Amino acid sequence: MKYFFLTEGWTVGRVWGVGGLWNALAWRREPEIEKMNLAIIDQEEKMWLYRVEDAVLMLEVKPLPESISRDSSIGQVLIKRLMNSEQVIDRLCKLEAACQVRMD
Repeated sequence: MKYFFLTEGWTVGRVWGVGGLWNALAWRREPEIEKMNLAIIDQEEKMWLYRVEDAVLMLEVKPLPESISRDSSIGQVLIKRLMNSEQVIDRLCKLEAACQVRMD
């Protein structure tokens, strides 16, 4: 599994796998992307931890329409460096931020 942090109010758009842009018809399924119950808060920004399957190489993320401010110039971002579990734990241990666990 691979991981990434995504700012609250943002969502995943297109996904790339080993064969290029993810094709749900060819794979016969959508990519496995799961929002975990763990967020970090750094400088008043809440970032949720997501888990994706190993076949995912890159993700496009973008703000939800209701989260976009008028003066924002960011429309989308490509995440090319996904983390492994050791990198996530290392980041959580080194980061001077609060962690929040969501209990549903």
